[in-house]
Amino acid sequence: MVIQDELDRMSRYVDDLLLLTKAPRPDFLRVAPVDLDLFTHDLFAKARSFGDREWKLDRTGVGIVLADQDRLTQAMMNLVENAVRHTVDGDKISIGTSLEGDEARLWVSDEGPGVDPADRERIFGRFARGKSQRSVDGAGLGLSIVQAIAEAHGGSVDLDSELGKGSTFVVVLPAAPKA
Repeated sequence: MVIQDELDRMSRYVDDLLLLTKAPRPDFLRVAPVDLDLFTHDLFAKARSFGDREWKLDRTGVGIVLADQDRLTQAMMNLVENAVRHTVDGDKISIGTSLEGDEARLWVSDEGPGVDPADRERIFGRFARGKSQRSVDGAGLGLSIVQAIAEAHGGSVDLDSELGKGSTFVVVLPAAPKA
């Protein structure tokens, strides 16, 4: 059992590294129209299985975004997994999306410990973790994967965080592909 668990962990680790290697390639994404409202409800349903938290659906964007739904789901589930890791049973985690003007925003908010201002840039690097979060499991690849997926879509990741009050990670995407 221990050997199988370790093999599974190493397999996930290798898969994550391969994803980061493939992210800059032009065939990394399979872009298609994504109904943001339906996508958000699907994300929320999946997220609720990650832990016993007070789950809240903040808002759902209405409209179509051109994106790779599988990769976008992967990015958002990484953010959900991080939120669960940095909170405890009963804490609130919120998910939401918006589509306004020329950008779509997809976010996960939590009531965890927040991110130290000194760590805000560094945590998006490969193998990085916040200095105060050394005891949390993980290889330190999750946020770099989120950023790689956002950038492959022509977007970015924003972070709003306050120590002791939680964090909001926002994947920002262009509403339409760049010409």
